[in-house]
This record gives sequence, C-alpha cells and structure tokens, in this order.
Amino acid sequence: MLQLKNIAKMHQNGIQKNWVLKDITTNIFEGEFVSIMGPSGAGKSTLLNILGMLEEPSGGEYYFLDEPVHKLSEKKRTELYKHYIGFVFQQYHLIDELTVYENLETPLLYKSVPSGERKSRIADLLDRFNMVAKKDLFPNQLSGGQQQLVGIARALIGNPKLILADEPTGNLQSAQADEIMNIFKQLNSEGVSIIQVTHSEKNAAYAERIIHLLDGKVEREERPGSGNA
Repeated sequence: MLQLKNIAKMHQNGIQKNWVLKDITTNIFEGEFVSIMGPSGAGKSTLLNILGMLEEPSGGEYYFLDEPVHKLSEKKRTELYKHYIGFVFQQYHLIDELTVYENLETPLLYKSVPSGERKSRIADLLDRFNMVAKKDLFPNQLSGGQQQLVGIARALIGNPKLILADEPTGNLQSAQADEIMNIFKQLNSEGVSIIQVTHSEKNAAYAERIIHLLDGKVEREERPGSGNA
C-alpha cells in the first residue's frame, strides 16, 4: 500500500540544516495496523504528515497505491488524500461553530456527495459510535473522549482505505483511551489500514508492527509479543 524509499525531511535555518528525518525506508501493507514510536523530536509526527501528504519530503520516494506521491502535483496529492485517507488528530480539530452532525457532513460536502447518501452515512456513524443523542451539540458541549469519537467518525465518513492517527488518545483518560483503541482494532479487522503515532507502549501493542524512530531514523521494527522483527 505504502512504499517509502530513503525519505528525508530537512528544515533550513539560515545556513544551518536541521534533518528531521533521514533515510526512512519501509513498506506498509494493505490491512496492516502499524504503530510509530520514539522520543520527542524523533520525527514521528513529521513522518505521519508526509504519509498524509500534509508535508512534502526533502528527498526520497513515496509511493501510495503505486502512485509516485513525490512526483505528483499538489492538486493530485489532494485528490488522493480526499479519496483514500482519513486523519485523526490529538487536538480533535473539530470546527467549534458546527454541530456534531455538521462536522461529520463537512468532508462529504467537499466531495460533493449527494444529500441522501450524506444523511445515510452520518446516521450510520452516529449510531455506530452511540452519538445519535449528541448530533445537535457543539464540540465545547462534549467531553474529550466524545470529541475524539467525533474526530474518528469524521475521518471514517469518506470510507478511507487508510486512517492516520497522531497521538489519538494523548488527551484522554485511560478508559476513554481503551475505548478508542478498541475501535481502531475493530476498524482494522474490517479491512481499514491504520498507522498511529503514540508514546504509549500499551496503545502501540494494539498494532501488528511497531516502527521505532530515533533521531529521524528507523532504529528498529518489532512485532508485539514476538521480540524484534
């Protein structure tokens, strides 16, 4: 599904070059659940943003569904993102002025999904996440866990092949975090590929494979419960 070959990311500060990522090479297969771990500054979120086409690498090759992302125009990258990727953010990134229902509807409006289908998809997700009674509330009327459920539902509304999650439980209590991770596990069992960045070893272990970053490089990969890969 994803192929990364020698991906690098550099920020220029005057004459000084700061390498955030160096020579990242790995494959992620369709249907996989992968965790990315590492200390602060290791490059985890930068790598996730490159995978989500929110940032461009400074070097290397990135293939997504056999498309050479590193060679594509911004318009083509945006089309790929809209059709195949859902992003879940630590800070939820909901639109404060919109209700739960309207937050879920917005991505479908961007994709020109017909009204009847929009209503059907939203109703299905509200039901799945037990949020039907919350559909007319605004984000500031919800708990952090409820806001993150809406964030996940919004990421799913376009039927993506891939969910990217950046510290999706970072602001949640442990019971809420467990609920979110179990939802990801269920989605993965239904065929959705998931890549999450996490500091939590417990959350990372929900994945089939963990990629450890250190100083912008892949330090090692492992499969939970089976030692180093």
